[in-house]
Amino acid sequence: MTAPVRIPFPVVDEVSRHCLQEEEPETVHIEVHLPGPVDRMRLRKAFTEALHRHPRILMREARGPWYRRRYEWELTGDPDTEVVTFTPAGPRGLQDARTRALTEAPPLSMSPPIRLEVVATDLARAPRPAPGTDAGTAQGTVLFLTINHTALDGPACLRILATAAELYGGSDNSPAAPPTRSTAQARQETPDTPTTWSPPARVASGTPDPSPGNGMLVTELPLPHRPKGSPYTVNDQLMVTTALTIAHWNREHGARPRPLRITMPVDDRPRDTTMPIGNGTRLVEVPFAPAELDHPDMSALLRRTAERTRTLKALPRPQLGHGAALLTAPWAPVAARAALTRALRRAAAPWTSTTLLSNIGRIPYPLDFGAETGRAHAVWFSAPARMPRGLTVTTASTAGRLHLALRWSRALLSHGDGAHLRDLFEHYLHTTEVTP
Repeated sequence: MTAPVRIPFPVVDEVSRHCLQEEEPETVHIEVHLPGPVDRMRLRKAFTEALHRHPRILMREARGPWYRRRYEWELTGDPDTEVVTFTPAGPRGLQDARTRALTEAPPLSMSPPIRLEVVATDLARAPRPAPGTDAGTAQGTVLFLTINHTALDGPACLRILATAAELYGGSDNSPAAPPTRSTAQARQETPDTPTTWSPPARVASGTPDPSPGNGMLVTELPLPHRPKGSPYTVNDQLMVTTALTIAHWNREHGARPRPLRITMPVDDRPRDTTMPIGNGTRLVEVPFAPAELDHPDMSALLRRTAERTRTLKALPRPQLGHGAALLTAPWAPVAARAALTRALRRAAAPWTSTTLLSNIGRIPYPLDFGAETGRAHAVWFSAPARMPRGLTVTTASTAGRLHLALRWSRALLSHGDGAHLRDLFEHYLHTTEVTP
């Protein structure tokens, strides 16, 4: 019998594996709203076939002795467990599925480290939630994809879901061409970037919940207007909105002004079926000085932010920086390197960025499940929000609407705090709609 193929953990996977915490699981949640019902057997068959079309997702953590020098993924020919489950309609069906996505990570010991929960709702079609309101009233069918972030990221699993949609509905789910960017007004000089030598601001504590783990709020908003030919993108508007929201929140809570640093994932992978499956984004940090966010000239702030993000995206850099690559080199057993990594992470906590903004952008796939089930009209993502950041902002756009997920550590914020942050985000997003 042929031994299964083994792949050493990449840098991102190994650092995440070293720092797992049972209280705050490292999960990514994807929530896809469809207008019609699904056929259970057809969906299960299509999703299982999609896993085989992208065999790199069929993996589990390989067992090994305590003195091993690397963690390894073991590729499996088939899933170890049933990945697709179905939840009947109920008054708390969506909320309970969201809670499970935050609290129950698919185990790394079972292939694949994801699960797809299908939640039926009472009616075949539903109105979209009003801007600024919670999106818990959507009806139809909702697909909840929960991902163990030690193994995989959201864009990779969205690729799997697009393949499943094509197999299920027979419609072409090829990715749309990326939007063209106007560079006519883009300035080319070195951007004015604040210094990063001091620890950045933290998100001020609100009213923490006594229970551990993450909380989350999802909402739908209008896409911000951007004048034609603007030298900035919607991503830059979202970056500025996030910075202004946190600066406002911190002022309200009496925090001393400090520079903000916002982590931004950058994903250069193709979106077609050749897309590498795994954790494929690299992280960059966008800085903001306190004075920039105090009664800003919005046009100037957007332009400076665009220069910074464009420069950071163009710089070649390892996914987690050079230090992480050194930590994950096999110079000692993984148990020893894990202890060192955790100690260094605790020591570096004051220098961790203020928050993370993960903008998926326009969903590149139609996610069309055929005539009866229909095409996705809303897609939400959320990223882990472990302390010391304690807050992550994830955005995506579908059908001309912006889908925002705020996720927070309950050690920092409560649901009421999250609702206030959502209101601030909506307000500042509107302020970025400046005229030339």
